[in-house]
Formats: sequence, structure tokens, C-alpha cells
Amino acid sequence: MHLDQHYVDPRVAAIYDTANAARQDFDFYLALARELNARHIIDLACGTGALAVELAAQGATVTGVDPAPAMLDVARRRPGADQVRWLDGDSSALPAATADLVVMTGHAAQVFLTDEQWRTVLADCARALRPGGVLAFETRNPSARGWRAWNRTDSHRAHDGPEAFETWVEITDVRPDFVSFTGHTVFTADGRVVLSPSTLRFRTSAQVRTSLADAGFAVRQVFGDWTREAVTDTAPELIFVAERT
Repeated sequence: MHLDQHYVDPRVAAIYDTANAARQDFDFYLALARELNARHIIDLACGTGALAVELAAQGATVTGVDPAPAMLDVARRRPGADQVRWLDGDSSALPAATADLVVMTGHAAQVFLTDEQWRTVLADCARALRPGGVLAFETRNPSARGWRAWNRTDSHRAHDGPEAFETWVEITDVRPDFVSFTGHTVFTADGRVVLSPSTLRFRTSAQVRTSLADAGFAVRQVFGDWTREAVTDTAPELIFVAERT
């Protein structure tokens, strides 16, 4: 699987948490873990490990899995990291039939561009879950067309701190089901520019439901935002909670 530059560059990985500080999704997934009384949780595409550590702090046994060594280096250095088992790899690295809950956050579901890639990930998640276990993830709602704000004017952010930097994204192509863009990171201290071209897959709710059913999951809930509102055409998210049957 191709990894975008902002996941593999150590300097960019080190500022990932600062650049993505507003994470409403964490509260949702932490609450879901409590509601399910999930004792063994897998955080697939765990990135810098912020959510994995918080899940472990709630008392769960947590495994964090990510294919980007630079991100895992950050994860392993954060406070509480010793309470999480970290695995360098993709979904094929998931242990079999051990998890009560698998979460896939940060819109990671959208990086799997082909149907074959997506089927493989869902099959690996099903294999990792005990019967009755739950898979939870989100994907951006294509009907909301959120990519219209992916331009320098609307997406530009300046970040202060020990490593000051600026970020923004710019669309490069929009096709049915796919949006391509370039992420820009500019470090203030030396002016270094890191460009990260990327393409995401925008699946409809119906497409996701079908793929989950084919992989042996029953969809239990779908939400349109992190406050658990219903899905509408303008809702920003499609947040799926599905049970392994």
C-alpha cells in the first residue's frame, strides 16, 4: 500500500498531533468502547497512537497497528505507550479472533482505493474479531462534497510552538468516487516545504453497506457526525458500527 509523504517523513510525523489537534472522533470511539465493554481493542492505522493510549487508559488491552514506521516512532515515545502493544504492519498483521472491537480512525478507510484492497481489509478485520465483535470506522460522506473546502484559502492553518509550521491542502483532481489533492507543510524555521500528494476513495453508504455484508458484518448503526446525528445529504461523515456475524 502506498504511504503518503506526511506519514513517512519523520519531521512531519512529529507534528502530526499538533496539526490534527481537534479530534472529535476520539470522544466517539472512547465512548463506544465503554458502551461495548470492549476488553481487547485493535486500533488499525493507529498513526501516532494518541487514541490507542487513551483506550488503554480506560482499562482495555490495546494493540496499535500502523504501516508507517515514522508514525509508530512517535507513538512509542508518547506517555502511556508502554500500555499498548505496537505492531508495524497493515491489516494482515492483525492477530486472529482476539478482539472485541476494531477501530479504524482518521478516515483511514478512504485510503483503500480499489475494491480488492477494501475487501482484504474487511476480511482481515473480520478474522481479527471474535464472533459478535464490532468494527467501527468512518468515511467522509460523498454527498456533502466536503472537498470543496480543500483549497489554500479555506484550509490554511498556522501552528505555533517549538516547531512552528503552516499547512494547507489543494485539490488536483475530482473524479467519480475519487478525490486527489496535495497536502502542503511549510516549516517556519528553515522554510522547508513537504508536499504530500494523495488520493482518497469516496464510497457511498450503500457501497459500504454492501461491502460489509459481503465480508460477514451486520451494520448496527450509521451516524452522520460525531454527535451521533442521523445521516443526511449534508452530513459530513458516514460513521459505521458493524458486528461480525
